[in-house]
Amino acid sequence: MKNLHRSLSALALVSAAIATPLWAQTPAPAQAPVKSQDADNTRINARDKSAQTVKPTDQSNAKADIQLAAAVRRAIEHDKTLSTSAHNVKLVANGGVVTLRGPVANEAEKQKVAQLVAAVSGVASVDNNLDVQVAKNNKE
Repeated sequence: MKNLHRSLSALALVSAAIATPLWAQTPAPAQAPVKSQDADNTRINARDKSAQTVKPTDQSNAKADIQLAAAVRRAIEHDKTLSTSAHNVKLVANGGVVTLRGPVANEAEKQKVAQLVAAVSGVASVDNNLDVQVAKNNKE
């Protein structure tokens, strides 16, 4: 009876070893802890929560404003010298005033986008709130 008990115990151990996957049997290599960092745009997100900040949801539904916004978007997209970021800036047209928001590659591009928008027929003024992207190796 003792032999039977030992045989069953040994069989149970062998079965457990076979049933357990190899990855579960070997310890995982030690990994360095991951440091948590703030997103690059934390301050911008805080600024954008302000009720005074013009957001794309503030776009007027007036036919003239929608047409103006579309014309401004076409003018920006037509200039192939602009970066992808500049082609994707947020814009809001309201009563002839076009508000520009979002990142662009550099100061020259910021000015170029504003000039393109100002040249569109129907634009009374441009509120240029574009942000110049900071190079990753030049962060503060």
